[in-house]
Order: sequence, then C-alpha cells, then structure tokens
Amino acid sequence: MKRLLFLLFTVCTLVNTVMAQSAAPRTQHDKAFLLDYYQQTFDALQQSVEGLSEAQLAFKSAPDRWSISQCLEHIIQTEPALLVYAKKTLEQQPNPERKGDVKMSDDDVIKGMTDRSFKAKASEELSPKEAGTYKNAKFALKDLKKQRKELLGYIKGISVDDMRNHIADSPFGPVDGYHSLLYIPAHTARHTLQIEEVKADPNFPK
Repeated sequence: MKRLLFLLFTVCTLVNTVMAQSAAPRTQHDKAFLLDYYQQTFDALQQSVEGLSEAQLAFKSAPDRWSISQCLEHIIQTEPALLVYAKKTLEQQPNPERKGDVKMSDDDVIKGMTDRSFKAKASEELSPKEAGTYKNAKFALKDLKKQRKELLGYIKGISVDDMRNHIADSPFGPVDGYHSLLYIPAHTARHTLQIEEVKADPNFPK
C-alpha cells in the first residue's frame, strides 16, 4: 500500500502541474479512445525498442540515469500497481453525485504524465535493478502484452458510465475511474519518451 500511495502521489503531482497551467475545457473520451490509447502506447513502445542490441538496452547516458532495459522493467513493474489503484476506485460504491468535484480532464492526465519537463522519482520498490532485467526487448514486450491481456479484459467488462460514476480522492483532488485507467498507458507513454531521450544521446551505441 505504501508504494501505491507514493506512485499515486507522483502521478497526481505530474497531472496537477499541467492542470494549474491549463484553462482548457474538460473533455471526456469514450471506451474506444481508452482502448485505442492502450494500443497506441504499446505500439509506440514496440517501435522504440524493437531490434535494439543488448549493449543499446544497457546503455546509460549518465550513472544516475536509467538504461532502456531499466525503463522497460519499470513500465512492467508499475502497470499492475496502477491497476490495483484503479480497481480499488471502481470497486467502491458508485458516487455519481461527486462528478462535479472532478476538475481534471482526460487530456490533463495524458499531458501531465507525458510532460518530461517535470521529473519524478520512482519509489524504491518500483525502481528497476541496477543492470536492468531485460537483455532482449522482445521478452519485455511479451511480458507487457501478457500483462495487458488481463487488464484490457477488465476494461472491456466495465461501462464508461460506471467508470465515470466512481469518484475517488487523490492527493490533489477527486478523480474518476476512467482517469485511474488512463494513468496506466499514459505512464507507459512517459517512459517511451524517456527511452527516446536515451537513444538520442550522442554516445548511444550504434
């Protein structure tokens, strides 16, 4: 539970920063958008890491920076933790009377999570091993795909109305069940951008 609270605090910090800067009206997307975003983020990650060598996966631009292998490990470790939070939100009693309390838009979640100008530190429990677990990206993608199969099945079994009718308090205000499920692929998108930063380093192995 401690690591989940830390993770949620980090997620909300990123999203809340963007909310403070945005005056755009709230947009609400449907289930097709949510499922498509999961696929988009998987495809983008696959395109980013497919075919990389072991040396490329292990490369660090600095001693205190993550390698691509570590980024992959962190993505795969974190998605189940975020799903625990989402399920907790969606399994509580519906409270649609609180819909008006939610100020965060779906787009705020995505923008906040993918804004790499705001840095966040992962909890120790969700931080990858020093060397990174994965020596071959195809095994990481296989693990992520297997993990997401259950997750996507869960989403398909819930209506959007049900997602929107479950409001939970986060460290920075109320969020709905849809947001809690949107955090997951947005987190993957964030670290895919981090992987691209690693690849752009002039010392990245050829």
